Amino acid sequence: MLSRYLKMALVLGLLSAIGPFAIDMYLPALPDIGRSLGAEVGAVQLTLTAFFLSIGLGQLLYGPVSDRFGRKPPLYFGLGLFTLASIGCALATDVHTLVVLRFLQGLGAAAGMAIPRAIVRDLHTGADAARLMALLMLVFSVSPILAPLAGSAVIALTGWRGVFWAVAVAAVAGLLLVRGALSETRTPADRVGGSPGEVLRAYALLLRDRHYMGLVLIGALAMSGFFVYLAGSPFVLINHYGLSPTEYSLAFSLNALAFIGAAQFTGWLGRRFGLAALARVAATASGVVMALLLAYYLAGGDRLAVLMTLYFIASAFMGLVIPTVSVLALEEHGALAGTASALMGTLQMLCGAVAMGVVGLFANGEPLPMVIGMAVGALSGVALAWGTLGGQRPAPAVQRVRG
Repeated sequence: MLSRYLKMALVLGLLSAIGPFAIDMYLPALPDIGRSLGAEVGAVQLTLTAFFLSIGLGQLLYGPVSDRFGRKPPLYFGLGLFTLASIGCALATDVHTLVVLRFLQGLGAAAGMAIPRAIVRDLHTGADAARLMALLMLVFSVSPILAPLAGSAVIALTGWRGVFWAVAVAAVAGLLLVRGALSETRTPADRVGGSPGEVLRAYALLLRDRHYMGLVLIGALAMSGFFVYLAGSPFVLINHYGLSPTEYSLAFSLNALAFIGAAQFTGWLGRRFGLAALARVAATASGVVMALLLAYYLAGGDRLAVLMTLYFIASAFMGLVIPTVSVLALEEHGALAGTASALMGTLQMLCGAVAMGVVGLFANGEPLPMVIGMAVGALSGVALAWGTLGGQRPAPAVQRVRG
């Protein structure tokens, strides 16, 4: 039984990680790209913005398509597009072409972000789904730990263009995995939707489902806190606290390991206490820890050890929240699992991007603005968790959407 879970988690996790790898491996190359293409910093950063935009919005397309035609065809298309766009990026001779190709690359990567979660829902519900989702996230979460190091090594050996050749090879490996190791989980009898009207009605159904939206936003607020930390921590930990880049990478990895390690207990805890209770208690615990961290800095504290220790604990609780609310959000939308997964992914990424932008307006290199942003996200998640999961679940809406 464990080997079956591990095999599926490895396949789905690797497919999900291709897009983040194309972000994390790419970050060390930004200065070299600017020098090579004679581009200003803003133009080079636009290549990253274009990728984030397309990988977020692209999920809205792949979800309904996978509900209508099955999970594997859109994976083939997305990975194929990603491969071709990656090769184009490796051959680009000006930054404007690179921006366009990065947008196309993100559209391809969006398939690997939206569809694996729908496959989890096709195969399992309840604690079993939480267990598989946690294993998938274990593989997926290795990306922010290993990808920057791998990117630096590739750049040192081949230059920045080698990064795009490397992710193209990874996408080809993903295509082989889809072909040889992944069975179609969406049978013809289960397929729904198709026309633009049906797709819009499906999204309208989900947006009207307060329980689904509450769960999605709990995860989105948790991710927003992480996005704020992702954007602010290099300046706070390196410039303010004086860590070297290597020490910063190790410190960042500790929080990722806390998240990954705790996530592996979601299946067992979900069976023992129930998924709704687990999500509610874990979100509350994370909020309490972040409130303590905020109070410490508001009181004038400024020790790195306190920041790292409390955020390590908060990250562990978030490792219990995110896979659990993802499973619960898809639980009653099996007929629209692809569409529901896509909307969840898009909203979470957009909320994270908005949170980064808002906190960025107040960022000054000091810890307090970053900690305020992280705490606001966590405490808002607590309120939503109790509002969404604290009472009786209303009767679910009709799932199927027909023209």
